Amino acid sequence: MSAPEPVQEFFSIGEVCELTDLKPHVLRYWESQFKFLNPAKNRSGNRVYQRREIELILLVKHLLYNEKYTIEGARQKVDEHRRGGDLKSAARGASYLESLETLEGELRELMRLLQSGGPAE
Repeated sequence: MSAPEPVQEFFSIGEVCELTDLKPHVLRYWESQFKFLNPAKNRSGNRVYQRREIELILLVKHLLYNEKYTIEGARQKVDEHRRGGDLKSAARGASYLESLETLEGELRELMRLLQSGGPAE
């Protein structure tokens, strides 16, 4: 039996962009607007994000894109979650929603392919 794969602890900005479906300039802008988005930098000066920060990014994305909050409104909502002691669960919930939306899109594409008889060439 093989050993389980180690859980990745740190992510580059490119990996975070892929995971969150956001562009690097959006992440950098959000870092300037949300003080809690402050990734560490490695020896080379590149941003390194932890899983917790990715969950917060997904919460911000959800608030801005799905709930249609303004930057200031999203900031206030995150502060409400923090004061209420449920920031971690709110961020996890946003992460789960993002995963479900991605899965739903992939299933729709699969259904489309099955109904059309296969991939277009």
